[in-house]
Parts: sequence; structure tokens; C-alpha cells
Amino acid sequence: MSTNELEITTGGVSYKMSDLSPEAQQQVTNLRYVESEIARLNAQLAVYETARGTYKTVLKDLLPKTAQ
Repeated sequence: MSTNELEITTGGVSYKMSDLSPEAQQQVTNLRYVESEIARLNAQLAVYETARGTYKTVLKDLLPKTAQ
């Protein structure tokens, strides 16, 4: 057995990838893909939220000042 063998842990139990059925291995692949996409989208959302904050600040500075 290789010490570099991939394992997954779920519910506090570790499983060797090589011990999983092909169907279970495919689900692990699906989960990894979805998790990476969620991380990518969260990073993209952070960029958009930063841009929105900047646009609001610039707009506020560009609006006419009203006398109070």
C-alpha cells in the first residue's frame, strides 16, 4: 500500500479511495468539483462586492451636495 493513497473522510470515518466502488469514486469527484466551483464563485462574489462598494463611494462623491 502506498502512503500517498488518497483518502476521504466523512462522518468522522476515513475511506481509501481505492476501496470505494466506481460509483462512490465518481461522487467524490463530483463533490470535489462542486466544492472548487463554490470556492471560485465565492472569490468572484468578493470581487463584485468590493467593486460595488467602490462604485457607491465614487457615486456619493459625485452627487451634488445639498445644503442642510
